[in-house]
Amino acid sequence: YEKHHGTVSGRAFYQLHLLYVTRYGEQAELVDSIAERIQPLGGVAIAMAADVAETTRIARPPKGREDATVQLFRLLQAHELIIYETRKAAHAAADAGDDGTNDLLVSDVLRLNEFQVWFISEQLAGTGLADSDKESMTALKQSKS
Repeated sequence: YEKHHGTVSGRAFYQLHLLYVTRYGEQAELVDSIAERIQPLGGVAIAMAADVAETTRIARPPKGREDATVQLFRLLQAHELIIYETRKAAHAAADAGDDGTNDLLVSDVLRLNEFQVWFISEQLAGTGLADSDKESMTALKQSKS
């Protein structure tokens, strides 16, 4: 979100600029909540950008500018991956009896990312990209089951 916030241009500049900065803030708060859950459980939260980049499964966006539709599609894919992984982690936390982590994952991480998928999908309505992404995410989920 932060990269796209700084590089968006075109007809919908203002609208997308606000969308990106708002959604970035929501994700930043979420990351802080996750880190605050990890620490009391005896873990060490990943905090440095380089460490996050090494461990994430979300592809790094290319350098330079991208079309706004491509930016949105990339964000939609990232949220879908987060949702998929969050559901798995929430089930694992529930199975382990860790109600606090399960609650954080379902109530905060899952719900926020589902909301953001809806928001971005509405921005992509009519482009055909949101529908094709749902098909690819369904295939991804089935291959990992």
